[in-house]
Amino acid sequence: MRVPLPALLGGSALLLLLLRWRRRRALWRKVAEAQERQELSLVRMEAAARRFREQHPSVNVVSVLSLPLPELSRKLRDGSLPLDHVFYAYMGKALQIATETNCITEFLQESETQLRRAKLMEKQGLLYGVPVSIKDSIDCQGHDSTLGFIKNLNKPAAEDSVVVQVLKRQGAIPFVKTNVPQSLISYDCKNLIFGQTRNPLLFTRTPGGSSGGEGALVGGGGSILGIGTDVGGSLRFPAAFCGVCAIKPTGKRLSKRGVKAGVIGQKAVAAAVGPLAKDVESLALCLRALLSEDMFSLDSTVPPLPFNEEVQSLQGARDLWGELPCSAMDSTVPPLPFNEEVYSSTKPLRIGYYETDFFTMPSPAMRRAVRETKQLLEEAGHTLVPFELTNVDYVMFNYCVRGMFSDGGSSFIRKFKGELEKGGSGLLFRLAKAPQWLKTLLSWIAKPFVPRLSSIIRSMKENTVDEVWSLHHEIEDFCHQFIAQWKKLNLDVMLCPMLGPALGIGYPAKLSVAVSYTMLYNALDFPAGVVPVTLVTDEDEEQLKGYKGYYQDWWDRTLAKAFRGSVGMPVAVQCVALPWQEELCLRFMKEVETLSLKKNSFF
Repeated sequence: MRVPLPALLGGSALLLLLLRWRRRRALWRKVAEAQERQELSLVRMEAAARRFREQHPSVNVVSVLSLPLPELSRKLRDGSLPLDHVFYAYMGKALQIATETNCITEFLQESETQLRRAKLMEKQGLLYGVPVSIKDSIDCQGHDSTLGFIKNLNKPAAEDSVVVQVLKRQGAIPFVKTNVPQSLISYDCKNLIFGQTRNPLLFTRTPGGSSGGEGALVGGGGSILGIGTDVGGSLRFPAAFCGVCAIKPTGKRLSKRGVKAGVIGQKAVAAAVGPLAKDVESLALCLRALLSEDMFSLDSTVPPLPFNEEVQSLQGARDLWGELPCSAMDSTVPPLPFNEEVYSSTKPLRIGYYETDFFTMPSPAMRRAVRETKQLLEEAGHTLVPFELTNVDYVMFNYCVRGMFSDGGSSFIRKFKGELEKGGSGLLFRLAKAPQWLKTLLSWIAKPFVPRLSSIIRSMKENTVDEVWSLHHEIEDFCHQFIAQWKKLNLDVMLCPMLGPALGIGYPAKLSVAVSYTMLYNALDFPAGVVPVTLVTDEDEEQLKGYKGYYQDWWDRTLAKAFRGSVGMPVAVQCVALPWQEELCLRFMKEVETLSLKKNSFF
């Protein structure tokens, strides 16, 4: 008996729909299970914190939480502060911040076992007994690194990432993992599994991303030290938006083994692992601990450069040798240590600065933050030198967008295959998915009306191997030209704007072009940190009414809306140094922080 063709086709279509329904139901079941585990983690945290409070009712949790990391670390090492007092004080605070902001994805239950073992340790590292929070994408043995993707659930890491191993060897206790946006390629913090993370300072604002869970937890006081990653501002956005400090080191200064990336394999835009903390001294302590012999023995691709307390400026090299070493002639070469004090130095700096990159118009608060910081630095005896940025639009489109999506976005698209939601990356996902002929047509149509959109579409084309190699060579040339301009002005460091204040939730997906201030230094692979220096004022809000943007396109109009209603929110500046000069970058950050604290009593 022959089955009629229409009936056969109808039956096949029905079968496909049934299979799709079953697959989607299975995915939703995985999401529900993950959310249950997240909720169970918080319940366990609450039970442990309550049990400790009942057993130790006299512990002054507020005083423990108020200690800066260097002092806390000293007290833990000398035994004047019990480890469990610190651990459970932060567990209780982390639980509160997680309830308010949805920043924690998982409690690392083995941390309690590690706490008990730490009490018996003979060797006490620099971070002995310090509870540390870890970004979702950084492997912790026995736990998922999801990147916000359902497909990555129930795939626990076989071992700790190198950075987590070093933290543990230094005595730190990783105790929670924190939320990220789906794919990491976003400076918001939302995914279908764990939902939206909110800014602890204003719940209607994003905490930034992709290390958004870290920014929220550290910014809310639920973690004294967080570890995240940065490929376009993913450490600096959360720190700036949540009013804390962070540093993005040179890409290979810290190991990335066991750290999952949003776009695998691309080399044009350098990713980095780095810390977030309330103050600069805490960042310095973290880098001192991480840049140990353990880091270099566990990952031999990392240059063996311990944290150098000595200066790494051109003048310091001249003073010592009378001529420039290799690292001073080529700042992309790791520097040799030499004998002139740095991080604790009070020697005046020669600082380049700019108020705008002429691509993303700074908000009034951003511009004021740079101007006021410049004035404070000059009054403190430092020399400020104007630095002119040019062709940032070319850098953004041809180095950053084209560099990250040199395959036309195909590897990025594959990450979303089989997922229930693909909205976290907004425009980039939709453009990457379009066929090349459509990209070419859309780029041509958009050019007269929305030139930036046209350039983004054009930059997401698939490149040949020869074109990729040429692009990498062009980026290297750009880096050397930038350094030549830097050295011609005899600069030590650079003062730059940082996007802010925090945008409203949902706006980052609409404003991918607004990453220009941070992403420039991923393309250059320079160390860059952020320090909060001021708060948005009523006058800033009033001046925002005249915000037009440089292109006066849809993006500029949307950015103006995203900035509004931010009175009282923190605004940061960005501090930059040449490659491998993290110590000098931190010294500059410390100077900015100290001067800002003297002027502003609200920090």
